[in-house]
Amino acid sequence: MTETTAFPPPEEPGDSTAEVLPFPLQKDPAPEIPAPGEVKPGEWEAELPDTDDPEAEGLEEGQSVDPPREVYPPSVSEWMEAKDKARPTVFPDWVKLPDQRTAVRKWAVRHYSTMAGYHAVRLPCVYTPKLLAYSPRGAWRWSTAVGRWVFDAEGKNLRLAAVENEDAGEYLKLSRQRNDRVRLRGIVAALASFVGLAAALTLYVMAPSWLLLLSVAALTTATGLAGAPADRPLIDRAKVTFRKRKLSSDIITRAFVAAGLTKPDQGIAFPRPIGRDGDGWRVVVDLPYGKSFADALAKRKSLASGIDIAATQLFLDPDLSSERRVSMWIADRDPLAVPSGRTPLLGATRVDFWQPFPWGVDERGNPVMASMLWLSLLVGAVPRQGKTFSARTIALAAALDPYVRLILFDGKASPDWRSFTKVAHRIGFGIVPRNGFDPVEHLVAALMELKADVEDRYHRLSELPLHICPEGKLTPEISRNKKLNMPLTLVVIDEVQEYLQHPVHGKTILELLVYLARVAPAVGVSVMNSTQKPDDQACPSALRDQHQARFSLRVGSWQVSDVVMGAGSYSEGLDASRLLKSHKGVGLLKGMSDEAGIVRTYLADGRDADTILTRARTLREDEGTLSGDAAGEVMATRGADAILTDVAAVLGRKEDKVWSETIVDRLAELNPEAYGEWATLEGRAKADQLASALKPYGITTGQVWGKTEGGKGANRRGIERQHIIDAITERNKKRSAE
Repeated sequence: MTETTAFPPPEEPGDSTAEVLPFPLQKDPAPEIPAPGEVKPGEWEAELPDTDDPEAEGLEEGQSVDPPREVYPPSVSEWMEAKDKARPTVFPDWVKLPDQRTAVRKWAVRHYSTMAGYHAVRLPCVYTPKLLAYSPRGAWRWSTAVGRWVFDAEGKNLRLAAVENEDAGEYLKLSRQRNDRVRLRGIVAALASFVGLAAALTLYVMAPSWLLLLSVAALTTATGLAGAPADRPLIDRAKVTFRKRKLSSDIITRAFVAAGLTKPDQGIAFPRPIGRDGDGWRVVVDLPYGKSFADALAKRKSLASGIDIAATQLFLDPDLSSERRVSMWIADRDPLAVPSGRTPLLGATRVDFWQPFPWGVDERGNPVMASMLWLSLLVGAVPRQGKTFSARTIALAAALDPYVRLILFDGKASPDWRSFTKVAHRIGFGIVPRNGFDPVEHLVAALMELKADVEDRYHRLSELPLHICPEGKLTPEISRNKKLNMPLTLVVIDEVQEYLQHPVHGKTILELLVYLARVAPAVGVSVMNSTQKPDDQACPSALRDQHQARFSLRVGSWQVSDVVMGAGSYSEGLDASRLLKSHKGVGLLKGMSDEAGIVRTYLADGRDADTILTRARTLREDEGTLSGDAAGEVMATRGADAILTDVAAVLGRKEDKVWSETIVDRLAELNPEAYGEWATLEGRAKADQLASALKPYGITTGQVWGKTEGGKGANRRGIERQHIIDAITERNKKRSAE
């Protein structure tokens, strides 16, 4: 069972008593193994190779097709373990698990309190007038019924039938029976009337007033109920919403019949009882043979209509044990329209970014933990659906770890990211130069600086001793070592399409982002891009395809959803266009873990974000990790050794050796002001210019074999990629030592 630690409530601004939060870790359950005797005939035959095919199982002609016989199960312990997993639990989850008990208790309180309140409100103004109006009719019905009983009215038809048949004997027999009944019943009625009258007089004379009123109310209620019309009952049915009504197998069967997934005479099977699961119902259904989960998913709206709920309340999940088994969670109300609440980061003084952190909750209210390690994330949505706020929550978690370096650029220059100037190593807003500062050039310089750092990290990690870097990978200890200068880095670019469509630097930014999104996560540099235009023109597939994780809030169509979530996501049931406009901050998450699902992200408004970032800046000042733009350090974009960073930026990852004249042309395109004159030189002069610029760093040019534009091979002067990497590594070591 997954162990979780309760998350403390958000602290109020200014509260300094909060502690470091231990975030829960989620563990995947072990797969179930069927026990002997539980496999039905034919269910596993599809997994056996065709022994008539000599190519089955990769066999060659003449080789035996019979595999060695294996004992199943391999051991008694495994057999017992499989039986334990297959055995149903004694008590359901809502009895054993505290959170499930709490959910069921809340549901019962809501259900019965609603019914009691509904009738209590209508008792004085609706039910009492009805009782008084129906009481005379009820008293008449009672008296009539008593008279018919006393005078044996039910036997009248038999006596009349005997007269019509001229059966004197039968008539005399029935008459004597009737006389005996009337005599006895008359005595009983007279005694009952006398006792009743005496009791009424006693109550009137001796009983207290409250007992007299209670007796009158009881008599009025009884006569009123008796006098109520059959088509208009006295007590109205409590008009409660679906979440207060119980779900039955008849309702589920009706829904599947209405959706065309089964026939009335065929039905469906329920392998486990319908029960409460959080704020909803859990239903597991076995479809008829030949039907699959994909068929149920295609009929999702029809199923919701058959259950008489909104489509946003129905969630379908596949079951790994059978293709025809469907697990349904039916919410009491639309869970996606319920705000997830303020971010728990308000109650944390710091965060360990190496561990999962709280990002939101799923449709059932279970916490969703996010992790940006070793991946890049693409966030897409139409405007005003909470895209920026969702991405900002991740950046706030990174800010609360003083050993995480933040690089942040906002293409729309909104106020949503302004507070990050307190902690961001590199930051910029918009695409329009202001006061002599060009944010786009600053972005290009920051990305080139980061690319050089990434390449340097690969080289340095491979050189570290095994006791420091056991597998050549970044570790928490290495990332927090200031001398090594390889901290976890989060690159956040909001409205990335604004930078990608820049007329001058757009192509360069695209190439740098593609490189970073593809290569950088492996050395602790994660990239998060968000856009409201995920099409090929604004955000090319060359960049989108490099993101391992995708998060899509509401979009306009399933085609756009497929663009954001990745090709084939719609066929898996992931369609962000189904989300409603009211589902703010709600999206589909894929690729961050093994399972894809819905996330209702926590909210951190501008005031909350400023509170968190003020705390984050204090942490960085205390740890001595405040750097870059936040510390007032001006990036030396044109230092004496800027040529090394620029050459590394224009080298392709698979280019080990490149002609010098090709490098010069690329440098001129990258920075015309610095290298524009170099491009006007002839081929040999270009090579000499580059050689003289790289000579102070111990880099020499040599003969490099390559091909001209016409495809002819030639030997020309050029440089080796490894020499550039070695020079940058040596430069960074000197900077770290300083």
